[in-house]
Amino acid sequence: MTSKDSRAGALARLAALIADETRAACLLALLDGRAWTAGELARHCGVAASTLSEHLGKLIGGGLLTEERQGRHRYVRLADARVAQLLEDLTAQIAPGAAAPPRGLRQSGAGSAMARGRTCYDHLAGRLGIAVTDALTGRGLLRQDTGFALTDAGLRWFGALGIDLDRRGRRPLARACLDWTERRPHLAGTAGAALCRHALDEGWCVRIGSERAVKLTATGEHALATHLGLDVTTLR
Repeated sequence: MTSKDSRAGALARLAALIADETRAACLLALLDGRAWTAGELARHCGVAASTLSEHLGKLIGGGLLTEERQGRHRYVRLADARVAQLLEDLTAQIAPGAAAPPRGLRQSGAGSAMARGRTCYDHLAGRLGIAVTDALTGRGLLRQDTGFALTDAGLRWFGALGIDLDRRGRRPLARACLDWTERRPHLAGTAGAALCRHALDEGWCVRIGSERAVKLTATGEHALATHLGLDVTTLR
C-alpha cells in the first residue's frame, strides 16, 4: 500500500475552492489588483450578499484572498501576486472556443476593450502589454531568450524614467506571464508592476468600465512613441 503524497490534499482543496462559478467570478474580478467591497462583488456576481459572504469566507480561509475592514465596509483583494499568477496561468489554458460567446453588443465591446488593453493583476496585458513587451525586447532592454530578464540597458531605462524597481522582496524582477487573449507572454514581475503603476500614475492609460480594461491616452501614445518607438496606431 503506497502512502499518499502530502501535497495531494492541498491540491484537491485548492481545486475545490476554484471549482465554483461564483468564487471563480470573484477571483477573476479581483485580478484587476484593487480591493473590492463585499457588496460590489455580490452585485458583480449577481448573488445575494449573504451568499457572497459565505463564498468569501471560504476563499479567505483557503488563503486565496485577504480582507481588511474600514468602518462598516469589508474589503477583499487577492492574497498576493502568486495567486494572481496561478489564476492567469489557468485562464490562459482555456481554449478560445470554450468560453461562452458574448451576449449583446455591450458585452462584445467590453471583451474587445479587454483584448486591446487591460491590467493583469498589477501589470499590463492584452495587445498593449504585448506591444510594450515586444518594444522593450526589440530595443535590447528585455531579454526573452533564456527566460525574461532586464538587461543593464533596461535597468537604466527604468531609472531614467524615474520608475523605482524594489528588489528587496522574493518576487522576480522580470517574469513572463502568458497572455490569455494574445497567447504570448507579456512582462510581469516587479518590473511589469512598476511600469503599469507608472503608466497609470502618469496618465499614460486610464481604467475604463467596471472590468480590468485600460485605454491608452494621447499622453500615453506620445510617451510610448518617445520612449519605446512604439507604433501606437496598432493599439487604437
